[in-house]
Amino acid sequence: MTDFTALRYYAPAARSENPEQVSADLCIYGGTPAGIAAAVQASRMGLKAVVAEFGRHLGGLTASGLGRTDFGHKTSIGGIAREFYQELGRYYGSEEADGTMWFMEPHVAESIFVRWLEEANVPVYFEQHLAKVDKKDGKIVQITMENGNVFRAGAFIDATYEGDLFARAGVSYHVGREANAVYKETWNGIQFGSPHHTFKAWVDPFVVEGKPDSGLLYGVSDAAPGIQGEGDRSIQAYNFRICLTDVPDNRVPFPQPPGYDPSKFALLTRYLNAGVWDVLRLHKPMPNGKTDLNNFGAISTDHIGANHAWPDGDYATRERLFQEHVHYDLGMLYYLANDERVPKAIREEVSRWGLPADEFLGTANWPHYLYVREGRRMIGEVVMNQNHCLRYHVAEDSVGLASYGMDSHNCRRIVLSGRCVNEGDVEIPVLGPYRISYRAIVPKGDECTNLLVPVCLSSSHIAYGSIRMEPVFMVLGQSAATAAAMALAEGRAVQDVEYAELRKRLLQDGQALDV
Repeated sequence: MTDFTALRYYAPAARSENPEQVSADLCIYGGTPAGIAAAVQASRMGLKAVVAEFGRHLGGLTASGLGRTDFGHKTSIGGIAREFYQELGRYYGSEEADGTMWFMEPHVAESIFVRWLEEANVPVYFEQHLAKVDKKDGKIVQITMENGNVFRAGAFIDATYEGDLFARAGVSYHVGREANAVYKETWNGIQFGSPHHTFKAWVDPFVVEGKPDSGLLYGVSDAAPGIQGEGDRSIQAYNFRICLTDVPDNRVPFPQPPGYDPSKFALLTRYLNAGVWDVLRLHKPMPNGKTDLNNFGAISTDHIGANHAWPDGDYATRERLFQEHVHYDLGMLYYLANDERVPKAIREEVSRWGLPADEFLGTANWPHYLYVREGRRMIGEVVMNQNHCLRYHVAEDSVGLASYGMDSHNCRRIVLSGRCVNEGDVEIPVLGPYRISYRAIVPKGDECTNLLVPVCLSSSHIAYGSIRMEPVFMVLGQSAATAAAMALAEGRAVQDVEYAELRKRLLQDGQALDV
């Protein structure tokens, strides 16, 4: 029987009898790729850095199933981020002219990140659940964890996917979709009409078909549709980026998750019965017979609407939602492979696949990170928005480039005229790489002067859909650490770092800053 006990987001930490007192020049909260790039850069610049990670693994999504890197234009990725993909190239024997490799197995990515921090002499503290932030005169002085550990530093970087550090530090932020009118956009807010990831057949949402008073099937919301372009608190769906294999000697059949309830997949069964089978279509190959399974179509691995409480939720709330997503994604695969209500040909196709026995050894071969596509987003002096993505506005203080299209997954699954409808999907290309402003990764000066935010940066919902790629987070992590080192050396607020000098150092270190 599969042991799922270690597969969790959070377990309350007992307060240590002898909590650690950790001092550093730079404290990085979050062992994501952004946090790792920041730590490496800080070490190269002579800083004593430390990483405090909420969970028990390094590497965020890059080391947790997102093996088919989303990058847009590869030329926009420089510095430490490009070094990472060159490391992968050396490991796999890349035949690319630049020696890079952009697809990787999770355990390979994590091993590189672990080795990098060891070589940089950056200590990592795992299972550090932030409880308190102490500030004085506009600066963070120290942060305290649930277990009593205290981290003191001259500067801090919030490298989490949720923005937990800056939120507790009193920095302004937004959760959800802004109305288009806020930043004069056209693709923000409520969005109907996408041809992608929507229902290709009529599917009745009611428990008893045709009878609204029988209630709604699991996964369908009774929310009012709202008005196109209007803002709300919805965020794009989360899922697990699931590493699968069809290599018999390495394949573990999909286990039944705890609390398995096949009735939760009744909507999917109706969709299959309507003639649509596309759940596994976005199933991209990776090295050694593995794949990166992502969401595709109307009903797939995205647990639409189930994540709205995550960004501002306490840790217990997030743990509950984490387990719901495990049940939904793993339960769906188990259902498709085993339930007799599923057509035999589909069961046979799904059963060809399984979880790789050599990945995620401590968490039942299942990814340890949930794909938090969007959490809190800081509100800084500059808010990156659709106009930056389309190069109508150009940031003069570039600290990195983004180039992926504006990509929001669906945010809600609702009822319109007696049928199921997904809402919120947007897939709009950009014109090529565009600049990300330094003022989008630092808070407003009157809120905090020694904090940088390379992941949950200052951005509108729809612009974040373009920026939120793992290589870009690494780029911004390196730039954030560079700015932190300069601010500390000069005794300045991060907002007062001289951009010309910052730009000079970033270019020296291989960052791509210009279109």
